[in-house]
Amino acid sequence: MKSKYIEEIIVKILMALSLLAVVGFAAGIVYVVFHRGWSCITWEMVSSLPGGGFYIGKEGGFLNAIVGSVYIVAASTFLGLLVSIPVVFYLNVFLRSDSKFGYVARLAYDVLFGIPSIVYGAFAFTLMIWLGLRTSLLGGILVTTLLIIPILIRSMDEVAKTFPRDLLDASYSLGATRLETMGIVLRQIMPGIATATLLSVGRAIGDAAGVMFTAGFFDSIPSSLSQPAATLPLSIFFQLSAPQAEVQNRAYAAALVLTMIVLVISLAGRFIMHRFSKNKI
Repeated sequence: MKSKYIEEIIVKILMALSLLAVVGFAAGIVYVVFHRGWSCITWEMVSSLPGGGFYIGKEGGFLNAIVGSVYIVAASTFLGLLVSIPVVFYLNVFLRSDSKFGYVARLAYDVLFGIPSIVYGAFAFTLMIWLGLRTSLLGGILVTTLLIIPILIRSMDEVAKTFPRDLLDASYSLGATRLETMGIVLRQIMPGIATATLLSVGRAIGDAAGVMFTAGFFDSIPSSLSQPAATLPLSIFFQLSAPQAEVQNRAYAAALVLTMIVLVISLAGRFIMHRFSKNKI
């Protein structure tokens, strides 16, 4: 009895230490970004385009990177949801739970989920060369969409699998069609869709390797899908690579903006999840 009590205390201590380590790590990141970025950020940086010699310490801002990131993330998330939601419904409503095809499909998405973003970028870059395409906003959107589709599908699928099978059978027994049953499932897994979208947006807006190959970098705001586009992660990378301390400080300002965007999206996602969780049975 005494040994079990000691084991329980040890487990609680380890859990508390793990929690403190995670919280401390997150707090350290936030502190560094806000401490270094807040003292350097100005309205000019977030509201103007890079001027001549911006990356060697001269005037300008990184508005092009902010807008480029918003373009890529918004478009890729929209396209990813268009592809992912029908796939999740097909796996969980139209297929049987013991379907071999469903098992193989989930295995494939697990593999795609673990592939690094730079591999997606290299694949898309090779495909673009073969098709005779140049780096562009469209290329960045497509590679980011491919990157987040496995995240969306796996996250939503895990929630959809918890949907009671008896409710599906009850829906069919009452004469509901598969499409009408999909509406019932949709209301129940809406918090899962919000969570999956939040995870995907975080992955998409922070990706640098994939868009470096496909979107390129552009000091202006792209006016068409065929023009290159800058993103905040690449802007941070290029500025931190500069030898000038002033330019490196601007990288922390860009990191602060990126962190604030992710924070706002996280809070909005929490609100949406709380709102739609009221519809769960």
